[in-house]
Amino acid sequence: MPNGEGWQGDVLRDMRGGAQQGAQGPGGQPYRAPAPGPGLPAQSAQAPDIAPDGASRQAGHPYQGHEQPMGHQGIQPPQAGYQEQRQQQASAAYAPGPQPHSGPGSRPVVDQGPAGAVRRKPRHGESYTARAVRALRRTLSSSAAREVAEITRTAEVLQRPVTTGRQIAVTSIRGGSGKSTVAALLGTTYAHYRQDPVLFLEADPALGSLPLRLGAEALRWTTSDIADLVKPDMSLLDVTGYLVQLPDKAWLLPASQGRIGVMLDSRAYERAVVALRRYFGVMVIDCETLPAEVGRVALASTHGRVLTAPATPEGITSTHSVLQWMQGLPRHVIAGTVVVLTELVPHSGLDLDEAVQRLRSTGVSVQVLPYDRHLAGGGRIHTELLAHPTRQAAARLAADVFHLSQKRH
Repeated sequence: MPNGEGWQGDVLRDMRGGAQQGAQGPGGQPYRAPAPGPGLPAQSAQAPDIAPDGASRQAGHPYQGHEQPMGHQGIQPPQAGYQEQRQQQASAAYAPGPQPHSGPGSRPVVDQGPAGAVRRKPRHGESYTARAVRALRRTLSSSAAREVAEITRTAEVLQRPVTTGRQIAVTSIRGGSGKSTVAALLGTTYAHYRQDPVLFLEADPALGSLPLRLGAEALRWTTSDIADLVKPDMSLLDVTGYLVQLPDKAWLLPASQGRIGVMLDSRAYERAVVALRRYFGVMVIDCETLPAEVGRVALASTHGRVLTAPATPEGITSTHSVLQWMQGLPRHVIAGTVVVLTELVPHSGLDLDEAVQRLRSTGVSVQVLPYDRHLAGGGRIHTELLAHPTRQAAARLAADVFHLSQKRH
């Protein structure tokens, strides 16, 4: 990794630490620390060495390395009951203490009852004919070399080292614009290209679809819970005990357990971000739609901003009005913003080139996410089923916003 001596190296050593410790438990099996609970850091993975009198053998302890036989110099061996009592006392001294309060129960992301009636096999992002034509064009032209060069440039941007974790907020001005879909594509791209851990943080408790898009099976802890649980002395292994693990060194922190009425105020959001930002190289935050309070706080405090808008006349007009409002904010807000026009239907008839130029006139960067049958079908995103143009657009978007998040405007 490019910056192995910095904070990223410490994070990766934390991730590897649990697997590299050689502590042995009873019967020669590896000693496993208990899972962290509220207010309870993960226990050390070093199994205690108990001396004959019940004390721990530390370095330099007189019992370390040898034992004096019982009965020596006239001392009679203890009775069996006394020996058992001393062993129980020694075991109790190293057992984890009781948790201060019980944590929330785990809930499935999708109710298996009605879900079976609507679940269907996911479709590929583009038809077989379109894929065949694309392969033929690549064979007969020199586009393959240009494509490899573009992928190489994009990867170089995405793999740049960072001195502090980058926070990227994704929001919109209305529902149904593909906000959670864009957040899922962004974080998945960062997790694929980067070596440091990536966090999906959901700040939209209104039944957000991010956990479903990422394929999470169950949820437990939420953003509001973490705001008061994560302590400065915790390691990455302690913190990830509260998160949902995803592939490629990625984790998810949902905003709710799929219940209506869960609230997340700006103070709880700020505490959660401050507590978690030092553990992750990139944090993708799926925010509420504007002008909600948490969304406005995220726009002002993150390193990069993504504003999604449907590629429709109404979406272009509304987004242009919001960008004009953002021009009155500190300059770094609009200079570090990328607008994503999402095509919700194929061949919408909208002049995308004209729409892109109109939005760019406000000072933002603009990217287009083309229509994709797989994304339009909803449910979990399978990256191997995404259309080739969609994968290219997601990589360009991730590189664009990551580059802007590192600039000083």
